[in-house]
Amino acid sequence: MRSIQSFLFVILGLMAMLGTVASHNYADALTKSILFFEGQRSGKLPQDQRMTWRKDSALNDGADIGVDLTGGYYDAGDNVKFTFPMAFTATVLAWSVLEFGDSMGPDQHHALNAIRWATDFLMKATNKPDTVYFQVGHGQEDHNCWQRPEDMDTPRTVFAATIEKPSSDVSAEIAAALAATSIVFKYSDQAYSATLLSRAKKVFEFGHKHRGRYSENYAKPPGAVCPFYCSGGIAEDDLAWGAMWLFKATNYDHYYWNSAVNSSKILNHNLHEFGWEGKNAGINVLVSTIVNKDGGTNKSDTDPFIQNADKFVCALMPESPTKVVYYTPGGLLKLHGVNFKHASLTFLLVVYSRFLKEANKEIHCGHVVVKRNRLIEIAKGYVDYMLGNNPMNMSYMVGYGKKFPHKIHHRGASLPSMDKHPAKIPCANNHFFHHSDLNELTGAIVGGPFDNDSYVDDRNTVERSEPTTYMNAPFVGLLAYFNRPPPAYI
Repeated sequence: MRSIQSFLFVILGLMAMLGTVASHNYADALTKSILFFEGQRSGKLPQDQRMTWRKDSALNDGADIGVDLTGGYYDAGDNVKFTFPMAFTATVLAWSVLEFGDSMGPDQHHALNAIRWATDFLMKATNKPDTVYFQVGHGQEDHNCWQRPEDMDTPRTVFAATIEKPSSDVSAEIAAALAATSIVFKYSDQAYSATLLSRAKKVFEFGHKHRGRYSENYAKPPGAVCPFYCSGGIAEDDLAWGAMWLFKATNYDHYYWNSAVNSSKILNHNLHEFGWEGKNAGINVLVSTIVNKDGGTNKSDTDPFIQNADKFVCALMPESPTKVVYYTPGGLLKLHGVNFKHASLTFLLVVYSRFLKEANKEIHCGHVVVKRNRLIEIAKGYVDYMLGNNPMNMSYMVGYGKKFPHKIHHRGASLPSMDKHPAKIPCANNHFFHHSDLNELTGAIVGGPFDNDSYVDDRNTVERSEPTTYMNAPFVGLLAYFNRPPPAYI
């Protein structure tokens, strides 16, 4: 009886969010979600930088080893550049533009700039043959120091994967990012697109030929990878992901299809996972964008992927007997108690809903029949929840709505800007840590609420209050999808 009551409570919560609730300005939220990436930029900032409280930083990255590793993004509220999550961010941003760029309006230009800021760095990080630079900055030293990026004097240690210590996971994700972005720029900048695709092929081959996980090979050096972005399990999901994007980018070169299929043969578990460290669900949904395309694959070849994509949907539906996620009383989707995955999982729902529409298909989750509109309902409920339709009546996007977090776990946002405080601010005993943010990191999506829908505005609650690039990236796609009149997305 208790399980039935809990189920009904979740359904009622979802109905409340999807029914008589305040509508949201998705265009405004979309603009802000893309603007966020300008606050995460590292390196020499361009003249058209809109988040003006941020200034140049880390201008000597890589100089100690004779390599230019300036640029790119800080992953979250710290000042380290982790290539693995940065590449995933670029891939999902590119995918968002490919799927929903037509509804981004003038923000599409800024989205392209956001993608290119990442891929320009990824090109630098893979410029040396058989080498992938996967981290700039000493993780532990940086995390022990609360200092704005413009001031940082912590070690900018560079970590690289080589033939002797390979990184199939990072290499494949970089290949995916470059391949996806090559499609984005295929017509607007053909030279850049061709350069990206050529590099994607080389980096993929490096990761495919020299197998190994970067966190496994760099578990001991202090400050590297773990415990920040440990790559668990195997790298086959990353290799399949990278190969599938190359298959799409090369206009269906079946070398990459076969590679993806071979890597996917052992990926029949965790079909609901999608994030920087797990690509299973993303691979299956990505295949749905290739089905029935000229020069693509036969239906019999794609059937196993589509079947797994269906299982992914069933794993997320609250009424499904095979559900593996759970929902808060207010209706927020959760997986393993981790907040950063709900945006990426929900993004896949709207992408897959397009395939269901084209194929005139419905999904059977045991005795439960799921139609494509149900996927859109769940996705819209999630977006509206994060924008303010929740028990706290607050937006989890900084700068959107009347009530949003003001003590986010972010060094640059919490400390005085260079304009207000030109003198260097040391990292030790920083009294600004406990104050409200002095700079607005507009568009930042924070981790979000506890399992009971409550939220404490406190930057000490890192999992709840820290924004990340890889959480904002899929949210950009979601907002672009809903930035149209209802008939267009239903």
